Amino acid sequence: MAVEEARAPLLQPQPRGEAVGAVATTKQAGRAGRAALEWWVESKKLWHIVGPAIFQRIALYGINVVSQAFIGHLGDLELAAFSIAATVVAGFNFGFLLGMASALETLCGQAFGAKKHHMLGVYLQRSWIVLLMFAAALTPTYIFMEDLLLLIGQSPELSRLAGQMSVWLLPQHFAMAMLLPLTRFLQSQLKNWVTAITAGVALAIHVVVTYVLVQHLQFGIVGAVAAADMSWWLVVLGQFVYVVGGGCPLSWNGFSMEAFADFWEFIKLSSASGVMLCLENWYYRVLVLLTGYLKNAEIAVDALSICQTINGWEMMIPFGFLAATGVRVANELGAGSGKRARFAIVVSITTSVVIGLVFWCLILYFNDQIALLFTSSKVVLAAVHDLSVLLAFTILLNSVQPVLSGKLLDLTIELSPNVSTVFMRGESWSVLTWLRISIVPDAAGVAVGSGWQALVAYVNVGSYYLIGVPLGIVLGWPLHFGVGGIWSGMIGGTAVQTVILAYLTVK
Repeated sequence: MAVEEARAPLLQPQPRGEAVGAVATTKQAGRAGRAALEWWVESKKLWHIVGPAIFQRIALYGINVVSQAFIGHLGDLELAAFSIAATVVAGFNFGFLLGMASALETLCGQAFGAKKHHMLGVYLQRSWIVLLMFAAALTPTYIFMEDLLLLIGQSPELSRLAGQMSVWLLPQHFAMAMLLPLTRFLQSQLKNWVTAITAGVALAIHVVVTYVLVQHLQFGIVGAVAAADMSWWLVVLGQFVYVVGGGCPLSWNGFSMEAFADFWEFIKLSSASGVMLCLENWYYRVLVLLTGYLKNAEIAVDALSICQTINGWEMMIPFGFLAATGVRVANELGAGSGKRARFAIVVSITTSVVIGLVFWCLILYFNDQIALLFTSSKVVLAAVHDLSVLLAFTILLNSVQPVLSGKLLDLTIELSPNVSTVFMRGESWSVLTWLRISIVPDAAGVAVGSGWQALVAYVNVGSYYLIGVPLGIVLGWPLHFGVGGIWSGMIGGTAVQTVILAYLTVK
């Protein structure tokens, strides 16, 4: 008996099926743990870039939010006039300048990657010259805004006050022509903290100055706009002093006549890269303009502008993810890791959507309380409440749409040494090669041919202006759904765009 016990195995054999199942469970747990760890590591890398980018965008957008909040408590007409002036004229012109500045992001990024640091300063100066020229050319739209609004059929009282206010927005207009190149110049060198600090300081000062001018000194709407003018130029001054004062010793070597070299080529590049961006930026601004033709336009514009301000402020978060994702994808592709680049996209989109869901819930439950920041009018508050569901779904769509339509489908790479690189050396070339990066599971980024950027642009503009705007007009007037119908139609355009871009990304 003792001998038999001694010969007995220490571990009793298990059925083969149970053993295989245990091993599989262990492997699955191991894979899940590794996946969670990879997700955590990628999230840390992403947030290291996203954090300053989001803070800077929220702070800069916050300048306009604070101004609108103070103006909204002055009266319904004042809020509507500010919304028309800031959204229609200033907003349309900002979209144009933003598009013209978009080329600088590509050129500075390429020059920095190629270690041609001195060219960054040249591109910055060249962009200043171009944008200031176009800003001057657009100045009459501010001066004659009242006549323009009357010409397109807006109400006389609203047009008069908006026209008066638009003249006070001119300093901001020229501030943007200086600020947009400065910001891209600094971000291309990974100096996001500079833009974040200047924006945060300017916002804090803006709140105090606006309160003093509007509430204490009773300067009203002029005081609010003047405070915003000062704050925007404060941001410009802070970044300008940092650049020329020695903060960028490699990329800023002083003012140079090289800025005038290849001047027209730079204008062509800026125009080509900016047209579609202008059209995309103008899309939801058209909504405010169309609302001005409805009955009770003053209340409708007030409610819509409040919703659009909330949406725009929250949209700074996915825009931050857009910028950060472009950096992460470029880093991984540069390291030859297509899988890591795809994983960075997945983490970015997932995180942005989760944040969008959180804000979706907040808007649905706290829309009345949030609207009190901008107005105390019961009529306007009720109108905002009626639009809150549309606002929530717009925020949800916008949590993924910018990331899909931005750097993920229109990344530019420098493949040919005789095309992109020659432009960085200042030589005269009229054509750049724009290629889409296709991130495939088993390879690094591979250029699958030119034309993808144009395809994405056509999808965006087609979804907006061939589907969204016509659908909004039909719902708003023939079907009598008012401002909610106009907005619903334009949400439909954004939804179509998001579905198509998601399909292209997965494909």
